[in-house]
Amino acid sequence: MAYTQQHAQQSGQQSGQKPGQAPSQTTVTVRYFAAAADAAGREEETIALEQPTVSALRTELAHRYGEPMERVMRSGSFLVDAVVSRDPSQTIVKTVDVLPPFAGG
Repeated sequence: MAYTQQHAQQSGQQSGQKPGQAPSQTTVTVRYFAAAADAAGREEETIALEQPTVSALRTELAHRYGEPMERVMRSGSFLVDAVVSRDPSQTIVKTVDVLPPFAGG
């Protein structure tokens, strides 16, 4: 049994998987701006998602940061891999910017 666990750990490390990260998760970089940064208490972080979609990210951010982040997400938008998206099924490959609503135009 110990050999199997050791082999599995080594296989995970060779595939680029981070220790403690489930094999089916995707790690994305999330950057926060203005009110989103205030709600998160940071400007950037990495998050592992089982389903790398805007919907899954919204759920995770609401769970982590509560009502302040929910307010931002209700009227803000997501820049998903350099493309603005409000589509909850949009797949995230690498980076998401969480943008609050902007005044003006």
